[in-house]
Formats: sequence, structure tokens, C-alpha cells
Amino acid sequence: MNKVTGTIIESYDNFYTGSESRWRMLCAKAKAQNLIEVCKENRFQKVLEVGAGDGSILHYLNQSGFSPELYALEISQSGVELIKNRNLRNLVDVQVFDGYKIPYPDDSFDLVILSHVLEHVEHERLLIRELKRVARFIAIEVPLDYRFGVDVRIKHFLSYGHINMYTPTLIRFLLQTEGLTIKSEKTSLILPETTKYNEFVNKNAPKSAFKALKIDLEYYIKKALGKLLGKNRTEKFANAYTVLTERSDKKLKIF
Repeated sequence: MNKVTGTIIESYDNFYTGSESRWRMLCAKAKAQNLIEVCKENRFQKVLEVGAGDGSILHYLNQSGFSPELYALEISQSGVELIKNRNLRNLVDVQVFDGYKIPYPDDSFDLVILSHVLEHVEHERLLIRELKRVARFIAIEVPLDYRFGVDVRIKHFLSYGHINMYTPTLIRFLLQTEGLTIKSEKTSLILPETTKYNEFVNKNAPKSAFKALKIDLEYYIKKALGKLLGKNRTEKFANAYTVLTERSDKKLKIF
């Protein structure tokens, strides 16, 4: 089993300092809601989040009563400490792990969550196979970074660790060729409040009523056009793809 490259672990080890907690919580609220929505037809007793970061998604899942038993794995020691400090009522265990090997026996969980992690992973299929080992159901969310000409923005994406690019069709292809069945899925746009925070706080751009209105209009126009023009256009506009999958008992035949 591969391990995450040492330099990558070092870069994330002190990544979660708490200085951007408000931003992470804002983003996590939408991510958690997406997960809750794709899983709404199911009830999971034991849930593991792999790559749990600072625990912000777990915070909202715990708050919503998503599962009575929550577990977390994270490669960053600073992230693990922040998760522990949240004192989440339903959190049973949180551990540091090597990025690939999950330290639990086969079929330990009902559901594994992988939210905004796969785009950072060097060996995607190895991790997916390990997720399948420990759970029947896997819920994944990825950002939809791919746009025409994305190759000229390599430095931009590498600056926050995105080494893989996805579209809804590409992630479906990846998951289905690893023997996972799509049970429920959705695409989503970045909410206006999140875009405004990124623009006016993170980027420190001058705030104006015109700019705020433009952000609102862009969101609602894309949403309306997606409904009008169908699934393909909705997926083209989307910023994230969330999916619930189920492990197939059939062995995948290649060639």
C-alpha cells in the first residue's frame, strides 16, 4: 500500500491553525448539506470521514444528527487536534493516518465520506479501493475545477493542492470503473454568501452594492438556465459534484 509522499504530509501537518476557521465553516455548511441530501434515503449507524480536515463538516453532521457514531481520519496532526477540541457529541474516534491505509478492519462502517479530498490524492484508485474495503457505501464530493484552458492555471490549482481535475462524467467514470454503483447524485453552485466572503474578505476586494448584486445575479441566472436547459448545462455551470455510491458485489471485468 502506498503512503502519501513525505513532503505532502509536511505541507499539511501544520495547515490547520484555526486562522481561517470562519471561512472553512462557511464552506463546510454547504458541503455537509450536500452530503445529507444525497444520503437522505438511507440511515447510517457508523460513519467515517476520511480527510476530515479541521472537522468543520463533522460539526454540521453531528449537529444534524446524521449518524449516532462518527469517526475521523486526517493526515494533518493540526487538523486532528482541532477535531478533538470540537468535543462533538457523536464523535467516537479520530486518528492521524498515512493517507491511504485505513486503520480499521473490513466492513467496519456503513458509510465512508470523502469530501474535497480526491482532488488532492496522488493515487486515487488505491484510496477508493481502501474505502470499499471498510464500507459498503461511499459518499464523495469533488470540486468541478475543469474548464477549457485549465492547463494555463496550473500554479493556481497547485497553490491549494489540487492535482486532479474532474467533471461529473469523469468522476462517474472513475467510480464506476472501480465497481461502485451510483445511488444518488447532485451538482451545486457556490452560494452567493460564500462567493462574497471570498471576494470581500479573503481577497480583500473593495466592497460595493454593485459587485454584491452581480454575484447574486450570476448565481440565480446559472441556476435558472440549468433548470431550463437540462442536466448537461446544469453540470457545466456547477462548482461541485456530490455522489452516494454503493459497493458492487460483482467483480469488475477488465478486457
